[in-house]
Amino acid sequence: MKIQTEYNAIDIRQWRELVAASPVATWFQTPEAYCFFASLPGMMMPFSFAVENGGELKGVVVGYVTREKNPIKQFFTRRAIVYGGPLLAENISDEELKCLLFSLCSMLKNKAIYIETRNFCDYSRWRAVFEQYGFVYQPHYDIHIYSGDKEQMISRISESRLRQIRRAEAEGFEVKEAATTEEIKSFYMLLKSLYKTKVHTPLFPLDFFTTFVQQKRGVLLLVIQQEKIVGGILCPILDNRVLYEWFIVGPVVVTWAAMKYANIHNIPLFDLMGAGKPDEHYGVRDFKMRFGGRQVEYGRFLMICNKTLYKIGQVGVRMLKTGK
Repeated sequence: MKIQTEYNAIDIRQWRELVAASPVATWFQTPEAYCFFASLPGMMMPFSFAVENGGELKGVVVGYVTREKNPIKQFFTRRAIVYGGPLLAENISDEELKCLLFSLCSMLKNKAIYIETRNFCDYSRWRAVFEQYGFVYQPHYDIHIYSGDKEQMISRISESRLRQIRRAEAEGFEVKEAATTEEIKSFYMLLKSLYKTKVHTPLFPLDFFTTFVQQKRGVLLLVIQQEKIVGGILCPILDNRVLYEWFIVGPVVVTWAAMKYANIHNIPLFDLMGAGKPDEHYGVRDFKMRFGGRQVEYGRFLMICNKTLYKIGQVGVRMLKTGK
């Protein structure tokens, strides 16, 4: 077995083949996602690990350690995020996965307060291996909308949500893909206001969104009414298989615009991503479910590298969200 700890050492052809074949593939574990993260050195410290056996690529982990400009703030908030969960071969052995996780943990334990995989697929068959390495499974919901059949997609939407969509269509709105810096900035200012007034968590700077659009990592859909941008949604796309709702702001028709985009472009699955913990009320989950999605529970794996700083960070996040 062999572990690769650098992007340039991983066979890109095999990596792409693994993305095409893996039962737990997501856009966030592709070579393109790593390159996007790596193009933002002022915002994050990207990492990639891979395990090979007999010349065959069996697993890849892509993610980033958050980076703050303020060194004190960075010390207390640094965390390693693995969006989507590791990319694993169907036939990866427990020993191969253990090697991958060992490298991930040993290389990041002094760089991050915690390591978190935010799973968008079912990792239940590998849960015991994660737990052997000290990862704790945390239940967490996700919501999937099957967008291959337009009529079925519409039939699953709640009556109240359909009325809102039809009202917006009657009033007239336009959907377009963002193309200019000014359009991206207009979307960003709406998103920034939302995060400041309601979300209360850090938001990437404007360059993150500009770079995403310029590199064509997916699509930024804008909703325009009366010649004014009123909302938008940033969506990575996995090989015409999955459209992801990564950042969104605006009225109900923004989500509907993404649903229609997925259907028109023959993308069978629209992943609305995070929908909160099962034991907590989460208004965003209720909002998303009214679009007719299916609730799934793939959870997260959490490895705490520094318990003291982790507890301090939890208090800080709670203060940000509640203002207390």
